[in-house]
Amino acid sequence: MKNIVLFGIQGSGKGTQGKIIAEKYGYTIFETGGELRKLIASESELGNKIKAIVEAGNLVDTSVIMEVIENFLKNTPAETPVLFDGLPRKMDQKIAFDALMEKEKKDFAGVLIEISREEAIQRLTARRMCKNCKEIYPAFYADDTCEKCGGELEMRQDDSNLDAIENRLDAYMNETRPVIDGYIEEGKMIEINGEQGIEEVTADLISELESKL
Repeated sequence: MKNIVLFGIQGSGKGTQGKIIAEKYGYTIFETGGELRKLIASESELGNKIKAIVEAGNLVDTSVIMEVIENFLKNTPAETPVLFDGLPRKMDQKIAFDALMEKEKKDFAGVLIEISREEAIQRLTARRMCKNCKEIYPAFYADDTCEKCGGELEMRQDDSNLDAIENRLDAYMNETRPVIDGYIEEGKMIEINGEQGIEEVTADLISELESKL
């Protein structure tokens, strides 16, 4: 299987689908925030570099993110495909990411879980998160406790403010959508209708991956 770059507007369920695909096909997931935290905890040279940036209150720039990806790829067995969750997010990241993947001789395809802005708002304002393990549950999940750890579910703070949600969606449309359109134009994007049930989205995704990758 090719490496995958997974895209989707907030609330599209790409995190859920990414985990399903990774488990089914043996992908290892690269998630930027998690990888940064892991490196900081490792106290490696790169980890200390990132820690200094974060502690200074600065954002980790594209060049450092690419260092993190390169480090991740070097520490991942060559035969293990990688699923990149939501990266690249901006055009400068796309340019740098494409160059890095070409240098590392890593072929990849984009996968877009597509839902409308209206659907995204509806889902984001109704989803809940476990207080303990931070697992996210969609609106249709009826229980008040986490099925994984039994923790209490609550609305995420950044999902309770409609203005904050609108700002996040605006950032996606203005910054990430051009990246997606670029991969569509290059013929490197698989598009999936995300406005279905989880099982139906998974079935469509598996069908597309097995026929095209």
